[in-house]
Amino acid sequence: MNPLWGITLRGIEAVPVEVEVEITGGLFAISIVGLPDASVRESKERVRAALRSLGLPVRGRVSVNLAPADLPKEGAILDLPIALAVARAMGSLPDLPDGLYMGELALDGRLRGVRGAVGAALLARERGCPLYVPKENAPEVSLVRGCTAFGADTLEELLASLRGERELSRIEEHAPEEGAFRPCTPDFSDIRGQAGAKRALEIAAAGHHNILLTGSPGSGKTLLARALRSILPPLSPEEFLEAALVRSTLGIPLERDMQPPFRAVHHTASIAAICGGGSTLRPGEVSLAHRGVLFLDEFPEFRRDILESLRQPLEDGHITVSRAAGSAIYPSRVLLAVACNPCPCGWIGDPVERCICSPSDLERYRRKISGPILDRIDLHVPVPRLLPEELVAVEGDGGEGSEVIAARVKAAREIQRTRWGESGCTCNAELPERMVKKSLLLDLKVRPFLASMAGRLRLSGRGISRVLKVARTIADLAASERVEVSHVAEALAYRDGGAAG
Repeated sequence: MNPLWGITLRGIEAVPVEVEVEITGGLFAISIVGLPDASVRESKERVRAALRSLGLPVRGRVSVNLAPADLPKEGAILDLPIALAVARAMGSLPDLPDGLYMGELALDGRLRGVRGAVGAALLARERGCPLYVPKENAPEVSLVRGCTAFGADTLEELLASLRGERELSRIEEHAPEEGAFRPCTPDFSDIRGQAGAKRALEIAAAGHHNILLTGSPGSGKTLLARALRSILPPLSPEEFLEAALVRSTLGIPLERDMQPPFRAVHHTASIAAICGGGSTLRPGEVSLAHRGVLFLDEFPEFRRDILESLRQPLEDGHITVSRAAGSAIYPSRVLLAVACNPCPCGWIGDPVERCICSPSDLERYRRKISGPILDRIDLHVPVPRLLPEELVAVEGDGGEGSEVIAARVKAAREIQRTRWGESGCTCNAELPERMVKKSLLLDLKVRPFLASMAGRLRLSGRGISRVLKVARTIADLAASERVEVSHVAEALAYRDGGAAG
């Protein structure tokens, strides 16, 4: 008899689970073993009611084993394979072909959608077997090319198909076309003035560099950060599937285009919400923003331990979350955009308002953000508040629109993909340290110039590498084969090196 396979989720990974059932005589009872969580243990009531609604009453002592026994099982995702295994043990089903089954059961036998359909489709493609899912999950499964999958509305419909009495509709592949994109708001033309900040955002988007916006209240920091998404290039099919896998694991609806994700996090969020974790090791905001933008407004107001926990994912592009129940690795290749005021009251350096902060207030405020975190932010950009006269003067002239800037960004990204394709990198920010000084095609005058400036600005080794990566991006935007002194000088201008303010 062929084994019957369901799945469970381990982080964002779908793991196969073999479901075994034995029915013996005696008073009715169902026991489930194999490290099930509460939702899996409760499935016995859903399974019993669903089978009874189809005229298949369950009698005797039913033992359900979920193997491997040392792997924790979670969620209602195992309802369907357990029901099929019980029906087969009762003699109501023939021996089943090799396949994967997932779905939550309603008491009347309807199938409800579950989390993790994208991961299940990837697992089914890897194993070369069909996947059976609720029709509610069909849009997610259709994103995975090369997966043979079938959707059903009810348990009765699936049982009839497995008996050979009817055919299930196959889920057709419907992955978004490469380059599918929709306009985002706000548009860069909606932002008055701020030419310097717009230029910095263009560089950040072109090379996937982290950026810090510092300015007084009302200067437009949040608006600028939200406009960043409108100039990012569309995701590649591989990047889109990576982002879809994370969202599917959490049951978040998927967007049907190649738009990079944008996640804005409030400063009251917990470390588990941002980095991931919890009893079921779910991914956090830094993983939901994978291949997109993670925006942290009011940056100094975040707890110190949360900011320090971002060090590793910003450096490595993934985050490892370990708990007593085990550990999981989540992708976290994000463009970090943060915004803050220059001081607690927000008005230091403002041309109109007067700052009321004492020197000790300023020192405490600057100490909220550690040097190592600032060292991982490539572009430190002041955002001055425009005077009323300036706002009136530039009314109706927001400069270039996002579409024009996005075209330059996309061209620069294509240059980077071509250059770094063999190394596995997609943009300059991902370049490993060992390749920075060897592969950037520096002009002969760059090294002495950078050496003289590095001591003056007190740049660390990481800081120098990041300056060179930004300079390479500036050169790519200018379609320059070599990194010139002017490109490095502009990159250094964005390297503040100080804390907020």
